[in-house]
Amino acid sequence: MATGSRAPSDSSCGTDDPVSTAEEMVAALLTASRLLVAVSARSLAAVEEALTLPQLRMLVALEAHGPLNLSQLAAELGVQPSTALRMLDRLVTIGMVARDASPSDRRTTVISLTAAGRRTVNDVMERRRSEIARIVAAMPAGQRRHLIQALQAFAEAGGEPPVGGYDARHVGW
Repeated sequence: MATGSRAPSDSSCGTDDPVSTAEEMVAALLTASRLLVAVSARSLAAVEEALTLPQLRMLVALEAHGPLNLSQLAAELGVQPSTALRMLDRLVTIGMVARDASPSDRRTTVISLTAAGRRTVNDVMERRRSEIARIVAAMPAGQRRHLIQALQAFAEAGGEPPVGGYDARHVGW
């Protein structure tokens, strides 16, 4: 927090103090992100208790991008290949992903979703979508338009491509 002659915030988003407004936005987004993580965790637990959120992220990445090699998958998840390999081993064991030789280079292994993995992604995303829809419906109608505009601006500022309708390949983990 900045120090100096700035007056204390009145805790309303209507304040003219850009520092207070930014701090309030960060606090609101942190709270909202906690809610969204909880929604994701509940959606996952309702479908597949054995999976963790990072493992679901791996499944969603494979759903979105199709078969990937280990390096590509690790890069997509923002983890080290050794971390991705440990997650991958567990998902292979429970039948969510498969490892196969690349058709173009037999020395390369590609990782892809199995039918069970694809069903899990679709089921979790549908549960998540339903719970978020319930939460949005509980919001005052007049605030929904502001939420849409604010979240679109937030996603754009963060470099996240827009979603063009419900599709598991485009809703992220």
